[in-house]
Amino acid sequence: MLLWLLHHLSAFSTDALASCEKITPRAALAAGVSFLAAVLLGPRWIAWLKGRFREPIKSDSAEIVRLHRGKQSTPTMGGLFVVAALVAAGLLFGDLNNIYLWPAMFTVVGLTLVGIVDDAVKIRSEKNGISVRWKLAAQLAVAAAAAVWLYYRQASVPDGLLLHVPMAGTPIQLGLWFIPLAVLVIVGSSNAVNLADGLDGLAGGCLLAAAAAMTGLVYAAGHAQWAAHLGVPRIPQAGEMTVLAGAMIGGVLGFLWFNCHPAQVFLGNTGALPLGGLLGVLAVVARQELLLLIVAGVFVVEALSVILQVGYFKWRRRRLLRCAPLHHHFQLLGWAENKIVVRFWIAAALCALVGVASLKLGTSDRPPQVAEVVDKDTTNPSGGKHVFQEPRMAQTTVNHRD
Repeated sequence: MLLWLLHHLSAFSTDALASCEKITPRAALAAGVSFLAAVLLGPRWIAWLKGRFREPIKSDSAEIVRLHRGKQSTPTMGGLFVVAALVAAGLLFGDLNNIYLWPAMFTVVGLTLVGIVDDAVKIRSEKNGISVRWKLAAQLAVAAAAAVWLYYRQASVPDGLLLHVPMAGTPIQLGLWFIPLAVLVIVGSSNAVNLADGLDGLAGGCLLAAAAAMTGLVYAAGHAQWAAHLGVPRIPQAGEMTVLAGAMIGGVLGFLWFNCHPAQVFLGNTGALPLGGLLGVLAVVARQELLLLIVAGVFVVEALSVILQVGYFKWRRRRLLRCAPLHHHFQLLGWAENKIVVRFWIAAALCALVGVASLKLGTSDRPPQVAEVVDKDTTNPSGGKHVFQEPRMAQTTVNHRD
């Protein structure tokens, strides 16, 4: 919307206004407006949520229920005002003609609706939300639609279907495998953030570190010179996702204003699912799905702790951890909640730094070569085999606004 206004006022605009067309000023503005919207409107939202949506403490562990007894009836579904601030700032400062903005917005809104239903069932009944099967089916439906949408956008880009392999100089051409990988990343990231949302400020602080790293990665992917320097796939228009990522960072910062210990409001599935999903979309657009495993390492470990706990119990009829996700294990070891949260924040920041630093490991200063992968070419009428050759990498000129 801001770009539309600036285009129509171009004859009267000053240099200061013209500079707002660039990506980085708009990303900063999106972050600032999203933060202010969350902080200023937060008290009203929390008061409204307090009368309607209070968090019931439900857990299979009696000790966890005892430790969290003081949080009983804290307002939940705080993700509503975070997502509202994110979407508003994204629409206000984003380029509405960008090919990636609307699939990302669709993912955020779709997963928010899934989270609302899940939280509502948890609050209004004795159930712990909707069944795992239905919840996963809804997430898969949203992610699949977004993945197909992104596939047709990326397929028209020379490097759009490349998978960057961290610490290796040879990306892999995916072809149609782009779609199932994108679905896995979006759903996995969404659920991993949701699992980490168990202590005051934990998910939000860790999300900030991962989102900051992914913001830099999508910007680099959309910038010809940075993409060539870092040896990553060059994705024209991907840099615009920096604006949406900035809006997410601002909204989460505003939420943490109220979610720090003792929390005045909880994120709920309403916020954790879409924010995690957006993190996955950023990785898909930047072609950094594998690097996301490092950047979002805390979320990955939290998710793995649940998977290992369930699998080990089914195998040996014993618990591997005292409680899962991992942050509850440390609670039962006697760690104070604030100590767990701050140490997880430190770990998240280190994961983000290691992930970004690994971009140059194993690569040279030359643009990377593309591994040849034999795949079915669905556009070949003869149905024969097609060998993907090295596409044209970064150009010598920069052809975007920043």
